[in-house]
Amino acid sequence: MLKTIAGLPDGVVGVEATGQVTAEDYEGVLVPAVERALEHRAKVRLLYQFGREATGFTAGAFWDDAKIGLQHWRGFEKCAVVTDVKWIGDSVRLFRVLLPCPVKVFRNDELAEAKTWLIA
Repeated sequence: MLKTIAGLPDGVVGVEATGQVTAEDYEGVLVPAVERALEHRAKVRLLYQFGREATGFTAGAFWDDAKIGLQHWRGFEKCAVVTDVKWIGDSVRLFRVLLPCPVKVFRNDELAEAKTWLIA
């Protein structure tokens, strides 16, 4: 499940994953939030937190993750991924060189640092 993170500045979209993340989560939460933010600015900053209760993704969620990245390829200014799940952090570190914006991985106990880096 994805839920939005409240209290972030304009231009910063934040979501927290808990449990299993599905395509419906992307289509109902993340995609609309990013598209709303892009209506008001050329680029957004993304905070994606995999909470301690996150258990994984469905195949549809992986597909929607790729689609949003491709559809808004130049629409992201910075991305902070917060996770304690090793394979997620390792995957982000591996593929971030292919992305057109800075991407940094933080642990869940570094959430405040992730927000500070993202906003700076």
